[in-house]
Amino acid sequence: MASSVNENSGSKGSGQGALLGIVMLGLFLAILNQTLLNVALPHLINEFGVTASSAQWLLTGYMLVNGALIPLSAFLIERFGVRKLFLFAMFVFTIGSLICGIATTFPVMLVGRLVQAIGGGVLAPLVMAIIVQIFPPEMRGKGMGIFGLAMMFAPAVGPTLSGWIVENYDWHLLFEGMVPLGVIVFVFAYFKLKDIQEGKKIKVDVFGATTSLLGMGFLLYGFSEAGQDGWTDPVVLSTMIIGVILLAMFVIQQLRSPHPMLDMRVFKFNIFTLSSVINIALTISMYAGMYLVPIYLQNIRGYTPLDSGLLLLPGAIVMLIMSPISGILFDKIGPRPLGIVGMIITVITTYQFTQLTLTTSYAHLLIVYMCRMFGMSLLMMPIMTAGLNQLPSRLNNHGSSMSNTLRQVSGSIGISLVTTIFTNRTTFHLGALTENMNTSNTGFMQSFHELTVKIASAMHVPMEQAQQTAVKQVYANASEHATVMGINDAFFWATGIAFIGLILSFFLRDVRKGPQPKQAIEPVQEETKMLPAPKTS
Repeated sequence: MASSVNENSGSKGSGQGALLGIVMLGLFLAILNQTLLNVALPHLINEFGVTASSAQWLLTGYMLVNGALIPLSAFLIERFGVRKLFLFAMFVFTIGSLICGIATTFPVMLVGRLVQAIGGGVLAPLVMAIIVQIFPPEMRGKGMGIFGLAMMFAPAVGPTLSGWIVENYDWHLLFEGMVPLGVIVFVFAYFKLKDIQEGKKIKVDVFGATTSLLGMGFLLYGFSEAGQDGWTDPVVLSTMIIGVILLAMFVIQQLRSPHPMLDMRVFKFNIFTLSSVINIALTISMYAGMYLVPIYLQNIRGYTPLDSGLLLLPGAIVMLIMSPISGILFDKIGPRPLGIVGMIITVITTYQFTQLTLTTSYAHLLIVYMCRMFGMSLLMMPIMTAGLNQLPSRLNNHGSSMSNTLRQVSGSIGISLVTTIFTNRTTFHLGALTENMNTSNTGFMQSFHELTVKIASAMHVPMEQAQQTAVKQVYANASEHATVMGINDAFFWATGIAFIGLILSFFLRDVRKGPQPKQAIEPVQEETKMLPAPKTS
């Protein structure tokens, strides 16, 4: 199968490289779109005159549609084939970008984002399926390393790019710039991209499609709101419960179906299951850093969004460089060494973020974040590749779809979890800091009086007014300290989750395969899928 794709895409030379480049550019645009709007959101609130909660739907709506479509991607690939589905996805994504680029009202902008999400939702598992088929198992690490360029670099570079455009140009450029790139990808793919296999005329499983779409939608919405409203909020609880019930119905129905839309039997393969759990831990830890570091820099230290993005940029560049290198290393030494070393670096650097203070230097943060991204780049794609390598070829599309579904869900869980921990612990620390700020505490009252006198003298205001200013200043200082401690606590939990991933990495085993006859691969996998892990890699 790999050879047929090689022939279609220009064989082993520049044709295949050009094809990979163009499908990766399409994927990069789709993933970049998920984080590009975060920095621009305040500008859109002013532009359209809407509330922050309404504007948030530009992010939430995209995530819901995008995430809900991912579980169906295996069926869509099988039904329509790679070429038709990729062309459709890029066409719809480009049209959505055009709508956003010319939007003058909020409803039009929201429609554009939802149209974008339809195209973007299937691109990640689709491009992964293309790469899995193009590269034989013994070279798949290299292919997945290339896949990781978009998966890890795009979310990291998004805030920096968005901040630079918003500060120097009109926000419409965020979307207008994607239109010509989308057209280029579409035109090139139209002439160069060939089907790995023809689409099959299989019937649509209406019940499965409905429960999957609604279940993922409800579940992701619940996670997205849990961070702000709390996990016990009635809306959050009800949507999450409905989502879990619908997804449980979907899973049961898929296990009974002779032709499932998303084959849950991929979890019968022990290394695929293990790699999936490790990737969940890694994704939660990664999103914790991407979410909390900008809060610390902008809300506590007063840096601009662009400065905040620039701190994350070197880490993104490290990922850009290391992702294909880690893929090549995977092909040479296997998943276990990369997993162990990468998780050790991730655990240590994540723990470093539990030591933040009000005076932590920008340079220190930059270096630690770069090291953290280096560790993650060593193992994210290799571990995912290890899981996919164990699957027989008939389950490749289902494995790709499942991996991307878990990545989307764990990213949402990660943000909601760290938001909840950060919010609750900040409230706890603020209460502890302000508990002794009362008239019965002679030490505090003496310090407060000295501060009041200093303010009155410096500002030339009456003592009563100086006292009010002093109260605000003391409370602001306490809030800053409490916020930093809350961020430290959230990173402590992220460290614990990463540590679980480290422990599990020791159980990885080598699932690389040397060149074999095409017919021999699948039976060998089927016979050895449940063997216990050997002691050496």
